[in-house]
Amino acid sequence: MVAALNSDLFARTVTDKINNALYRQVYNFRHKQLALLTRLVLIYARYQKPIQRSIVALICLALAERLHKMVRLVTSTTERKSTNSSNKGGASAAGTPRRGGAQLDKQFFDNLRRLVSIVVPGVASQECAMLAAHTVLLVFRTFLSVAVAALDGQIVSALVRLQGREFLWGIARWMGMAVPATLTNSLLTYLQSILAIKFRQNLTEHVHKKYLGGNTYYAVGNLDDRVRNADQLIAVDIRKFSDSLAALYFNLAKPTLDALVYNVQLARSLGVESLFGIMVIIQASMAMMRALAPPFGQLVAQEQRLEGDFHFAHARLIEHAEEIALFRGHEAEKLTIAHRYTRLVRHVNRIVRLNVFYSMLEDFVVKYFWGAAGLVACAAPVFAKRLPGATAAVAPAATAAAASSGDLGSRTRDFITNRRLLLSGSDALGRMMYSYKEIVELAGYTERVTDLLTVLDDVVEGQYTKTKVGTAAALSEKSPAARGPDIVSQRGRVVESPDDVEFIGVPIVSPNGDVLINSLSFHVTPGRHLLIVGPNGCGKSSMFRILGGLWPVYGGTVRKPSMRQIFYIPQRPYLPIGTLRDQLIYPDTVADMAARGTTDAQLLDILEVVQLRHVVEREGGWDAVKLWKDALSGGDKQRIAMARLFYHRPQYAIMDECTSAVSMDIERAMYTHATELGITLMTVSHRQSLWQYHNYILQYDGQGGYMFSKLDPERRIALVEEKQNIEQQLADIKDLEARLQDLEMQAAAY
Repeated sequence: MVAALNSDLFARTVTDKINNALYRQVYNFRHKQLALLTRLVLIYARYQKPIQRSIVALICLALAERLHKMVRLVTSTTERKSTNSSNKGGASAAGTPRRGGAQLDKQFFDNLRRLVSIVVPGVASQECAMLAAHTVLLVFRTFLSVAVAALDGQIVSALVRLQGREFLWGIARWMGMAVPATLTNSLLTYLQSILAIKFRQNLTEHVHKKYLGGNTYYAVGNLDDRVRNADQLIAVDIRKFSDSLAALYFNLAKPTLDALVYNVQLARSLGVESLFGIMVIIQASMAMMRALAPPFGQLVAQEQRLEGDFHFAHARLIEHAEEIALFRGHEAEKLTIAHRYTRLVRHVNRIVRLNVFYSMLEDFVVKYFWGAAGLVACAAPVFAKRLPGATAAVAPAATAAAASSGDLGSRTRDFITNRRLLLSGSDALGRMMYSYKEIVELAGYTERVTDLLTVLDDVVEGQYTKTKVGTAAALSEKSPAARGPDIVSQRGRVVESPDDVEFIGVPIVSPNGDVLINSLSFHVTPGRHLLIVGPNGCGKSSMFRILGGLWPVYGGTVRKPSMRQIFYIPQRPYLPIGTLRDQLIYPDTVADMAARGTTDAQLLDILEVVQLRHVVEREGGWDAVKLWKDALSGGDKQRIAMARLFYHRPQYAIMDECTSAVSMDIERAMYTHATELGITLMTVSHRQSLWQYHNYILQYDGQGGYMFSKLDPERRIALVEEKQNIEQQLADIKDLEARLQDLEMQAAAY
C-alpha cells in the first residue's frame, strides 16, 4: 500500500513538472510575441515620419500612374480619330465596324463624351446649373453625415456615462439635423428625376433633328442595313440611357465624395497608416471583383438587340396582318415570334444566373469583409496603449485617441464615431462597386445610341451600308481589278432647274447594288405629260425614288425643280393622324393653309371635283378626327390623294398607279382637272384610258433597255388592238392545228 501511495505521489509530481514546463513555454512564447510586437511598434515610432512620407509618395505614384494611363488613352483616341477621318471615304462606304459588345474601353468614353456634350449643351445651360445644384447638395449631405456620425458617438458616450442632460441635448440636436437631412434627400431625388427628363429631351430633340431632317428616316430604313429598329432606339434606348446617366451621376458622385471626406476624417482619428492598410485591402478586393465580374455591358447591349428583334417581329405582324390572315400564316408567324422570344428569355435567364453569383460575392466582400477590416482599424487605437512601453510610440492620432480614452465614455464615443465613419465609408465604397454594374449597363445603352447617331451622320452625308444582291453581289466576290469601280460608291449630280425634268446618263441602281438600267436619259418640260410603262421590277418606281430624292444619284446628272414643285401620289395614299381637313392639306398645317389664303369652302370645291363632297357631312365635318385609313375605302383614299394634289398645285405630279381603285369616269374628271391646272403629269399605269392625257412615253423592256419617244395615243391604241387581234388569231390557229392533229390520230386508229 505504501508502494502504491509512493507511486501515485511520484506520478503527480511528474505531471506537475510537465504542466509547469508547458505553462512556462506558453508564457515565454506569448511574452516573446508581445515583446516582438512592442519592438515593432518602437521601430515604427522611431521611423514614423519616413513611413508616412513613403505612404504618401506611394499614393502619389499610384495617382500618377492612373493619370499617365488617361493621357495615353486620350492620345490613342486622338490618333484613332485622325486615322478614321483620313480613311473616311473607304471606311464609311464599307460600314462602321462593330465591336464584339459594349466594353469599358476608350471607345466607350469617346461615345459617352459625345452624348454628354448633347445632353449638357454648355456651361451656361440649365442642365449644367442643375448639376451644380446637385453637387452642392451632395457636398452638404456628406458633411451632414459626418456631423451625424460625431453626434452619434456623443449620444452613446452620454448614455454610457449616465449623463441624462447631455443625452437629451444630443437627441434634440439629432432631431434638428433630421429636417435638413430629409429635405436634402428629397431635393436630390427630385433633381435626379428632372435631370433624366432634361437629358432625354435634349438627346431626343437632337436625334429627331437628324432623323426627321430631309429624307433621313427613309434612308435609315431602306438604304442602310445597320439599324433595323430605329423606333425602339429612339423611344426606349434613349430613355434608358438618360435614366442611367442621371442615376449614375448620383450613384457615383456621392459615394466618391463620401469616401473622400470620410477617409480624411478617419485619417485624423486613426492615422494614415491604418487607413492605408484598409485601402490596400479594399483595392485588392476590388481588383478581384473586377476580374470576376461578368461582361454586363455586352449582355445589356445584346438584350436590347434581342428586345428590338422581338418588337420588330410584332410590328411586322401588325403591318402585314391582312396578308398573313389571307395566307393563313399565323402558325408560321407564331413560330417566328416564339423563336425570337425564346432567344430573349434564354439570354435574360443567363443574365439572372450571372447576377446571382456576382451579387453573393459583392455582399460578402462589401458588407462583411470590409466591415471586419474596419472594426479592426477602429479597435487599433484603443488596444495600442495596452502594449508595454508602446503608449508613446503609436501614431499621434492614435496617441490622442488613447489619451482621450481614459474613461469608458470617451472610448465609447471615439469607437462609435470611427465605426460610424468606417461603415459609411464602406457603404460608399460598396455603392461604388455596385455602380460598376451600372456603368457597364450604361455602356450598353451608350453603344446603342451612339450607333444610331453614327448611322444618322453617315446617312446625312450620303454614306450607306447595304447588303448587295444580284449582279452586285456576284461582282463583289471578284477581285478589285476584275469587278472595276463600285457603282454604289459613286455619286452623280443633282441640279435644280426652274421648270424642267431631265435625266442625263443616270444609272438606275437599287440601294443593294442591283443595276436595273445602265444609263437613262430623257427630258420633260412643262406640258409634256409622260407615261411610263414596263413590266414589274424594271425600274419604274426606282426612277421616281431618284427623282423624289429618296435614292441617291449613282451617276450622270439629274435636273429637276425644287421638291415643293414635285408631288408624289402612290397607289396606297398616306393618311396622317388628324382631322379631315388635315388629309387634304397634308403636309401643310392649318396655319399654312390660312397663309395661302385657302378657305374651307375652296376645299369643298376641290372635293366636288373628285366627287367626294358628301364625305365632309358623312364623317362629321372638317374637324372630325378618325383613323382615316380604316374609315375610308380604297377608292375614297385615292380621291383624297388627288384632292390633295389639287390643293398644292405643283408643277409636276408623279402618279404611281394612283387611280387603280376608282371608276373610269372619276379618273377622267381628275386627270382633266389636273391638266387644266397646268400640272405636268408623270404617270405609271397600265390603263389604256389614261394614254390620251399624255404626249410622251418612257417604255422599259425589262432587260435593262428602254425607249423614250413621242406618244400618239390613238395610233398606239390602234396598234395595241391590232396586236391583240393577231395574237388571238394565232391562238385560234394553234387550237385548230391541235384539233386537226387529234382528228388525224383518231382516223388512223380506225
